[in-house]
Amino acid sequence: MKSALRWISAALVATGVSAGWSGHAFADVKIGVTVSATGPAASLGIPEKNTIALLPKEVAGQKIDYIVLDDATDSTQAVKNARKLTSEDHVDAMIGSTVVPNSLAMIDVAAETTTPMISMAAAAGIVEPMDAKRAWVFKTPQNDILMATAIAQHMANHGVKTVAFIGFSDAYGESWFKEFGKAAGLAKIKVVANERFARNDASVTGQVLKMMSQNPDAVLIAGAGTPAALPQKTLKERGYKGKYYQTHGVANNDFLRVCGKDCEGTWLPAGPLLVADQLPDANPVKKSALAYKHAYETAYGAGSVSTFGGHAWDAGLLLQHAIPLALKKGQPGTPAFREALRAALEGTKDLPASHGIFNMSVNDHAGLDQRARVMVQIVDGKWKLAGD
Repeated sequence: MKSALRWISAALVATGVSAGWSGHAFADVKIGVTVSATGPAASLGIPEKNTIALLPKEVAGQKIDYIVLDDATDSTQAVKNARKLTSEDHVDAMIGSTVVPNSLAMIDVAAETTTPMISMAAAAGIVEPMDAKRAWVFKTPQNDILMATAIAQHMANHGVKTVAFIGFSDAYGESWFKEFGKAAGLAKIKVVANERFARNDASVTGQVLKMMSQNPDAVLIAGAGTPAALPQKTLKERGYKGKYYQTHGVANNDFLRVCGKDCEGTWLPAGPLLVADQLPDANPVKKSALAYKHAYETAYGAGSVSTFGGHAWDAGLLLQHAIPLALKKGQPGTPAFREALRAALEGTKDLPASHGIFNMSVNDHAGLDQRARVMVQIVDGKWKLAGD
């Protein structure tokens, strides 16, 4: 009891509050979470939701409350969730959402309410270009350009001169086409087709026939989760014999299950977590990736770990780093604490996580570099670390 009172007194002094003013500890730190646990992105959102349950309930002696909502892969619901979390639950920070359109839609709420937000979606547009609104927004997945460059380099190394592109008809697909177009141009690879499909489409035959009519050396499918299997299965059905590439949006076992033998031999970039056991011991991410893998599989079973859950884990690690620093500047539940939390997130340096090493800055709210990617191939229905 005496040690607890000493801690409270020290914390009050550190935040500029008179120890004689209060005999009460700070309010709990509240973290609001919105994930796509249902809908087309459920195979991504479920492991994220599962991971939130593994995050610590106390940081620096301060109790942490997590309020978790499902946005059903719907951007309108994601905004409703964000408004509820900020206006009714008065959270100190938000984690979410799972997909790019939802995360983009939440930015205004984060900025209006001055609430730090950590997205679990990939597009660079979530945190770029930096402005007054995005100053409140961070993200844990790798930027599309980081992964697109890896694909283009791999294609060039394997003799690919032409590629047909098909992506989601939303911000994910648009971001990937933009970033891959840049990377392909630098690698002297010509994009000969540009098609789109919706996450819930039942057929892409028309798009596939247009792609195949260009006789490309390779195809790139820019989708996420199980819906990304549809174009590949259709291409296989129609007899396409070239090289297949997917994005890191498919790096989970549900995709392997749905795509089956049609995805054998496919190449993709992924976070090191996907093949953590196969990484050389010298890899700087291996230890932190295996730590998450062990925690998740202890709770949910061998082989259950997902790279998407890793994005939630990494959001938790960022907050575990930032909360003790923010507690020195203000009390949970106050604008001062939220601003201190934002500043602490922005100041993150050399933080090992499940996907990479985070180094944030005023102009970089993604914070990952080439250590956050590896090339992987699907071999015998499993993920295999590629040597090149």
